[in-house]
Amino acid sequence: MKAILIKYKAEALGAALGAMAGWAYWYFVGCSSGSCAISSSPVNSTLYGAFMGGIAGSMFKKPEKQDHKNQTK
Repeated sequence: MKAILIKYKAEALGAALGAMAGWAYWYFVGCSSGSCAISSSPVNSTLYGAFMGGIAGSMFKKPEKQDHKNQTK
């Protein structure tokens, strides 16, 4: 589990920040009529924020180095 968090730390941090931002959006802005698909429910807005934060966090991940010695032509 620890190795997975280390490998995907950018995505995990982005998802955690996105979840907090999604919940804060629901709490402070929200949708009082209930007709909004995402912001009408705290669960929906938190999950959406976590998903979008994870995607945004993946943009800051360094690309993995490739081993050119074992490639065949």
